[in-house]
Amino acid sequence: MDKSGIFVGATVGSISVLIIFTALFIIPAEPDQTTIQMQNEIDEINNIILTKSKTLSLIEIFEKSEPGVVRVNIQRNQTENETGGVGSGFVFDKQGHIITNEHVIKDATKIVVTFLDGRSYSAEIIGVDEYTDIGVIKVNADLKLLNPLSLGDSSNLQVGEPITAIGNPFGLSGSMTSGIISQMGRLLPSNSGYSIPDVIQTDAAINPGNSGGPLLNMRGEIVGINTAIQSTTGEFTGVGFAIPSQTVAKIVPTLISDGEYKHPWIGISGTDIDLEMANVMELDNTLGFLVITVVEDSPASDAGLIGSNKMIEVEGRKYSIGGDIIVSVDGIDVRKIDDILIHLQRGKAVGDEMVLEVLRDGRTTNITIVLQERPNQ
Repeated sequence: MDKSGIFVGATVGSISVLIIFTALFIIPAEPDQTTIQMQNEIDEINNIILTKSKTLSLIEIFEKSEPGVVRVNIQRNQTENETGGVGSGFVFDKQGHIITNEHVIKDATKIVVTFLDGRSYSAEIIGVDEYTDIGVIKVNADLKLLNPLSLGDSSNLQVGEPITAIGNPFGLSGSMTSGIISQMGRLLPSNSGYSIPDVIQTDAAINPGNSGGPLLNMRGEIVGINTAIQSTTGEFTGVGFAIPSQTVAKIVPTLISDGEYKHPWIGISGTDIDLEMANVMELDNTLGFLVITVVEDSPASDAGLIGSNKMIEVEGRKYSIGGDIIVSVDGIDVRKIDDILIHLQRGKAVGDEMVLEVLRDGRTTNITIVLQERPNQ
């Protein structure tokens, strides 16, 4: 008999049948180091995926995050209307850097940071960026108190996604509210003269004192810095705004190292195309941004962009026409000015080139500009 199999004879009627059963004997081999390493890496990736996908309850998020959220008390030179204020912040790293809003610490003569256990420390300003309302301060605190919160990826947020905010509204320390993402990519006016792009809109209750505190997803990751509310009374009326964590991740390391962040700038002003304007200019659609003014000695003027050179009036409304219409930037469609500013914020730096596709005299052409540092005003 062949050792590789078993032979069994059988008779069916007058016919002899030889049935062969082949037996395969496998002796498992010892895994080599490469196989072990690959399996360990796969297990690690799976653990990360499971951790990232795990959602927490509001109670779990609060217990996880509260030690990393701080109260920021401000003193300013005494005036008739203002002597100080209170805001929020969160621990960024073990070196004692704390993130808050620029407007919270602006013109501060003294900053005091208070942690969960009640201990307070004086803080110094490390860097500020008024164009994104981000401020970095630093404390020399006990390492045991420094519980950095994890940054999430705000680009993954979706409208309707549940979120939560932690801060010190009206000075009430360690308060938590919850809600949803109401919208993404908002343009928020600021006192700097430039609007803040790519802002998160939420219906989670944000009130004075919440500024600088974290907006968190349901994994307990920071997806934004609470910064403003839309209100006529100064109190929350259903619409709050937060600077996205994408912006934080891009700007904060430079604020820590350099104390400031240089924003890229084009040097134009204009208006989004609306239906009436599209009809007046005989355009096919309402997409794009009409350049009305080109700032002298700006990247736009150096590249040859053309602003509006004619004013017409239709049914009592005046229209500036004749300027370039930006329809895309670096291949990204432009529906309105927000798309240009978000692209600058997310993907561009001073010195970078940017390709603008413009509609001029009924024809499209590409114009390459070299981005410069944004002037103060």
